[in-house]
Amino acid sequence: MKGDRVEIVVDVGGGSRSYEIAATRAGRRVEVRIARGVVEVSEVTRSGTPVRTARFMAARTLALVEHPANGTAPREDDEGVGRAGVG
Repeated sequence: MKGDRVEIVVDVGGGSRSYEIAATRAGRRVEVRIARGVVEVSEVTRSGTPVRTARFMAARTLALVEHPANGTAPREDDEGVGRAGVG
């Protein structure tokens, strides 16, 4: 969703550096994947085609913060509410 963004803080030896990947257009979303010691953050289209991707070593990643577009995260007690087939 446009406005979704992920902030990544990485250890660069003498300090840290912050990066941000955001969904820049309507219909795009940000996906995070962690596999084989690599953190991969991608902005993807509705069809799943990656527009841009950032990769970081998992051992050097200090923080990974997801910021939803509407500014609110789902509460734990709301889990499953409003989803088809859950109940």
